[in-house]
Amino acid sequence: MAHIYDELTQRIKTLEKELETALDEKERKVQFLWAKGKVKFESSVLAEHRKLKSSLSRYVLDSTFLTILTAPVIYIGVVPFMFLDLFLVAYQTICFPVYGIPKAKRADYFVFDRGQLKYLNLVERINCIYCSYGNGLFAYAREISARTEQHWCPIKHARRLRAAHSRYAHFVDYGNAPQYREQIETVRNDFVDLRTLTRPDPPAKKDPPLTPKTS
Repeated sequence: MAHIYDELTQRIKTLEKELETALDEKERKVQFLWAKGKVKFESSVLAEHRKLKSSLSRYVLDSTFLTILTAPVIYIGVVPFMFLDLFLVAYQTICFPVYGIPKAKRADYFVFDRGQLKYLNLVERINCIYCSYGNGLFAYAREISARTEQHWCPIKHARRLRAAHSRYAHFVDYGNAPQYREQIETVRNDFVDLRTLTRPDPPAKKDPPLTPKTS
């Protein structure tokens, strides 16, 4: 059973790499490339983006009354978000070295590139930045929580989870007492994959100029 599980896990990793390759190819089709760690569009594409930019006044006028009314409720979330962010940084900085748990790199979970798109007006850019922060924060929190759980309670649930976190595959089986007692110390310290993991960088070489798409 363990052999089958390991084989399926490896197949998933292979499919993830294939998906990354497909996404890279898709990026080329929408005419942008990486230059010094930043997204760069062709000048013709940027000109088209600016033409499609909606004016701020038009954007507000086209919004419904309920949309405007509920906006403050959405944005007030930034207050608890910031407190959670500070807590997470302090929590893993203080606790993880004690338990021997590798710290989650905050920069891996917060990406703010959509706010640079020229076809977005000011409000749309703010919306994108806010959504990026909120979702990045929860992904960051989930990873820290997952690593904490691996140390303190690495036992799978009896019920199948809709979306298991990144460390769940390392846990021992539910109800398997001998496995838990025999492997608990090994499992709670099994972070070898994190210590050897390197974050992929954008392509270093300069790609040839892209030609505008023709209809």
